Amino acid sequence: MRGIPTTILVAPDSFKGTLSADAVASAIGRGLEQGGWEVELCPLADGGEGTLSVLLGALGGELVTASVTDPLGRELEAAFGVAEDAGGRRVAIVETAAASGLGLLADDELDPLGASTVGTGELIVAAAHAGADVIYLGVGGSATTDGGVGAIRAIEEAGGLGGSKLVVLSDVRTPFEAAARVYGPQKGASSDEVGRLTRRLHALARGFDRDPRGIPMTGAAGGLSGGLWARFGATLVPGAAFVLDLLDFDRRMRAARAVVTGEGRLDEQSLAGKAVSEVATRARQSGVPCHAIVGERRLDAFGARILDLQAILEAGTPARLRNAGRRLAALI
Repeated sequence: MRGIPTTILVAPDSFKGTLSADAVASAIGRGLEQGGWEVELCPLADGGEGTLSVLLGALGGELVTASVTDPLGRELEAAFGVAEDAGGRRVAIVETAAASGLGLLADDELDPLGASTVGTGELIVAAAHAGADVIYLGVGGSATTDGGVGAIRAIEEAGGLGGSKLVVLSDVRTPFEAAARVYGPQKGASSDEVGRLTRRLHALARGFDRDPRGIPMTGAAGGLSGGLWARFGATLVPGAAFVLDLLDFDRRMRAARAVVTGEGRLDEQSLAGKAVSEVATRARQSGVPCHAIVGERRLDAFGARILDLQAILEAGTPARLRNAGRRLAALI
């Protein structure tokens, strides 16, 4: 008869802009170990910040840099990953945030109308020129709402994708036409600018060969995912599910006593497309208790019940994460 598992699987996302998923997992894991538990670390990503690090860690491979432009057209060096998958294909991993990210701009530089995804297109081109059979594009954390026209222009001016297949890893399910309304304010857009951006997205959608409006995940990165879907036939996949499957999460979870997940801010957006939601759903379906340690909780009791989280603790620094891990050790 199989004994009761004694290992806790620690599977958090990054705390956006502050701590990597590796750092979060390590700090929580140390606290759990101090509380007497064995731990297995499983840092996650969902197509947003940290996707490159997590996927490259799982697949092996190397970082390559390319000279591209930031959201305002300034030159910068950005990295992407090159690796080989289990099927022997050469794959590249690109993060939108590396070239078109909100974190590349100071608060007084935000330009919701003018910010462009040209740099992301240039990174995609560099990945194609590196011989990638498949390019995985994580689309979280952009400063842009250009519907992907900047990236499309950069790719077309370079002669297209060649033989590379483009797969977009999305951390949201938002459709193309809602991108400005849902994400514009966090990129600096006023209510008037949200309206202008929304009208612009509708006009772009009417001009594409395929209309991305109403299609889940086409609104990611200010419509970048929808533009790439419409122009180049990019495949759109939920990033969290893709990453968890690549990391063999289900097997590891079922072998654990409990799972501890987490992210920087637990809120309504966590319920759809984010890593925490995917972890909690899989744990519930498998009957494995799931707990969360988050930087900030903005989810009410009803939302927590939807996720079926056993405990939710707040901690935003490595020391506090370690302490939260010790507190949680007593509850498991």
